[in-house]
Formats: sequence, C-alpha cells, structure tokens
Amino acid sequence: MSGLAPTPVSDRSDDQVNDFNRQIIAEFRENEGRIGGPFEGASVLLLHHTGAKTGTERVNPLAYRPVDDGWAVFASKAGSTSNPDWYHNLKANPQVAIEVGTDTVPVTVTEAEGAEREAIWEAQKADVADFAAYEETAGSRQIPVMVLRRR
Repeated sequence: MSGLAPTPVSDRSDDQVNDFNRQIIAEFRENEGRIGGPFEGASVLLLHHTGAKTGTERVNPLAYRPVDDGWAVFASKAGSTSNPDWYHNLKANPQVAIEVGTDTVPVTVTEAEGAEREAIWEAQKADVADFAAYEETAGSRQIPVMVLRRR
C-alpha cells in the first residue's frame, strides 16, 4: 500500500484537508466501508466526535487496527509535530461513535500507555510502513494511540 497521506498535512490548507476528508467519507459510505486510491486495502473507520471548544459534531476518516476488544487509531497527523484536533476532542469527550464497514458503533476512548501502547504501535508500524515514517517526522512527539472499545 502506498502512502496514507498523499500530500503531507503540513503542506495542505485546512480547506484541502476538509475536502479530502469529505471525499473519503463519501466513498466509504457509498462502498460499505471500502475505499480506493491511496487507501485501497487499508483498514479505515469514520470517527464521530465533538469539538472540545466548539461543541461542533465532526467526522474524520482514520486508519485503524483491530485490538482484542476494539479498535486502535493513531494520532499521527501524517507525522506532524503536533497532535490532530480530533485527539484533543477525544480527550475532552471520550464517548463517541465510529462507523466500521456498514455498522455504527458507540465506543469509549482511552489513550493506550506503556506496554499496551508499544505493542499496538509496533504492530502498526510493522504492518504499515508509513507509520514508521510518521514517527520519524514527528520529532520528539510520541504519537498517541487511542483505543476505542464498544460501550
């Protein structure tokens, strides 16, 4: 699979990111949770969350990895030195929903730490090389691993 972020986030405007995400969301919903292009074959879910400051409902397509009792997502922001806005929203409002395939699932989010984080993160880097590259470009920022468990 080629890069998960065809253009680095830092090189895209907010409008470009929003347009790109809207296209991915539409394709996901039109094709029962499957998408093509640079994401073909990738495990992608749609994260529904609430803005920590604005209270605005938002949806973001995210790569995920199944974990024992849920799903893990990665606040990589394509290797940016800062966390994505959705990470801060999940910390403030951890009761969210996800779309996986054709299912909408209510979940509670926690941040993986220690050995749990390392096991999930190392497996993701081994399976999807882009995440190892993101880690390198993120500088001193440790990329958060968020675990979503069914409520």
